[in-house]
Amino acid sequence: MKVLVIGGGAREHALCRSLSLDPDVSALYCAPGNAGIAEVAELRPVDALDGDAVCALATELGADLVVVGPEAPLVAGVADAVRAAGIPVFGPSGEAAQLEGSKAFAKDVMAAAGVPTARSYVCTTPEEVDEALDAFGAPYVVKDDGLAAGKGVVVTGDLAAARAHALGCDRVVIEEYLDGPEVSLFAITDGVTVVPLQPAQDFKRALDGDEGPNTGGMGAYSPLPWADPKLVDEVMELVLQPTVDELRHRGTPFSGLLYAGLAITSRGTRVIEFNARFGDPETQVVLARLRTPLAGVLLNAANGTLDAQPELRWSEDAAVTVVIASHNYPETPRTGDVIEGLDEVAAEDAPDAYVLHAGTRREGDAVVSAGGRVLSVTATGSDLAQAREKAYKAVARIRLDGSQHRTDIAAMAAGRP
Repeated sequence: MKVLVIGGGAREHALCRSLSLDPDVSALYCAPGNAGIAEVAELRPVDALDGDAVCALATELGADLVVVGPEAPLVAGVADAVRAAGIPVFGPSGEAAQLEGSKAFAKDVMAAAGVPTARSYVCTTPEEVDEALDAFGAPYVVKDDGLAAGKGVVVTGDLAAARAHALGCDRVVIEEYLDGPEVSLFAITDGVTVVPLQPAQDFKRALDGDEGPNTGGMGAYSPLPWADPKLVDEVMELVLQPTVDELRHRGTPFSGLLYAGLAITSRGTRVIEFNARFGDPETQVVLARLRTPLAGVLLNAANGTLDAQPELRWSEDAAVTVVIASHNYPETPRTGDVIEGLDEVAAEDAPDAYVLHAGTRREGDAVVSAGGRVLSVTATGSDLAQAREKAYKAVARIRLDGSQHRTDIAAMAAGRP
């Protein structure tokens, strides 16, 4: 099977790594990719937002499956163009991807499907913003209605900051604050059948102790030893299947990866948000534990034959990933700094720990930073404590001037202070 992956972040590197280990994959391409992905897939240039260009590349390569990784191409309808050409594609249509592209659309779908979520208001004027903020009170939760690369949400007790963020967006969703720990649960679906993956927890704040601004994610771990064993079944019944059914009934079937961001509140499980693709950095730890070859699962979803998919197999090992970010991320991250120590991780820590590239590029013989989140260091172990120890040992080998990372990823879950 020839597979083409669209994108160039750590999520796509994790996908390509898993696909490269699949014996059914005879050729693996990634467009545009990054310096790390080049080690496991052949890179091709493409404008990931141009459906016709992606379709032309897939046709040229004779791809048997196209996997669209990032949210922006999905919302732009790239999967539609590939699907229209008769090429199997893993990723929802542009219309179905509005589940991530518009918070207001997602709230409407959840209301129709009876999915538990936070009470909310959609606001387009300063007067509506003020009324909503006053209605819910602090802490204030303000979400840009559109795509914002994981940084369009402000949760704050500062009324002025909440109002300023709201007024800086064309349309916002203001909602009640949901207490309790957060969980990410992915599900693969062909628009009818839904197959859940293993839950994970990510860390969105930039600094230790969940301080600092929101980011795209600074680390993650799986499994969740503190979670109710019935959590996945509950979310399947109350959230994932009803959402997929509602979108199908609307005539916009969702085929691809449905990501539910959840809060385990004192009043039960509630949906914080939906994403229409694999999440980053949770993908890194979830795929590290998946033992079923990935390509066939994605192809079944693309072909509408997921009901024939055997039950997924999972490792009992735990996985932890730690994001290394560039100087001054997430504000104005510095790029162009040389990354050292990657060979040391490959020589000393593999296969239990490895590096997935996010914002990198190659300049001559050097790999340099090319984005805010630069690398994800992922490790597996017999339990979270061991996986965490291996991950941070590998992190310590990497040298990137001015870089930052959280030191508390999975610490509480591993029973560490």
